[in-house]
Amino acid sequence: MIESLNSPHIARVKALIGSRGTKERRNAGQFVAEGMQCAREALVSKNGPVIETLYLTPSGRSKVELLTNLDSFNVIDVSDDVMKAMSETITPQGILAICTTPQNSFESIELNGHRKFIYLSEIQDPGNAGTIIRSADAFGIDAVITSPGSVDLFSPKVVRSTAGSLWHIPVFENVELSVVLNLGVQAFTLGAGGNASLSQLIVTKDCVAIFGNEARGLATGQSTDSIEQVRISMPGNAESLNLSSAATIVMYHLANIPTS
Repeated sequence: MIESLNSPHIARVKALIGSRGTKERRNAGQFVAEGMQCAREALVSKNGPVIETLYLTPSGRSKVELLTNLDSFNVIDVSDDVMKAMSETITPQGILAICTTPQNSFESIELNGHRKFIYLSEIQDPGNAGTIIRSADAFGIDAVITSPGSVDLFSPKVVRSTAGSLWHIPVFENVELSVVLNLGVQAFTLGAGGNASLSQLIVTKDCVAIFGNEARGLATGQSTDSIEQVRISMPGNAESLNLSSAATIVMYHLANIPTS
């Protein structure tokens, strides 16, 4: 068991979650997943990110051993103090994994007339991003795609916010909107000036729902000629919805309307 607070294992984890974590994660092709929810999915998933190293405290090990046999994993036992030094959370659950970042190629996307995608343009809030991935998983969305300049989907806060859904749904980062539109998909976005309500939206082929930056909306300079604008009808008093709330409503709608 590792008990030293000078262990290089701590430095390795800290590099992946620190202020320069985005660069470190991309260079190493690795990210950190912490806590029971992420561990549960990482340990049993057949298609998601693969665990490279699993750090466990005694209490963490007892929890994980109820899920699966650990013989095939690279497990390193650590003390509670070492786990606390590694962790970004205030009360660590004693389970932390370094996982290999999946190398998803956007060119691998296949259309069949019924695909549904979410595109996030320069969104910055990790909680929004993680919640959107979680909702996308819940409502059967085929992939979540982000533009250049968006939050790193493998940052610790995003990973935690997905509650394990990062292991169920493919994500594609740094994809220009024009590349998505060139697929010939039906594209729409939300806007208060939309001519039609979301409830009136008819999907006729593979589609993508586009969501802009929390404060600015879609980045300027992006052509919206081929993008339909719809609105969410809100009979209440609130002027607007949080991005992840609006996206979740859209995904629920997409999951419950037939594709003609």
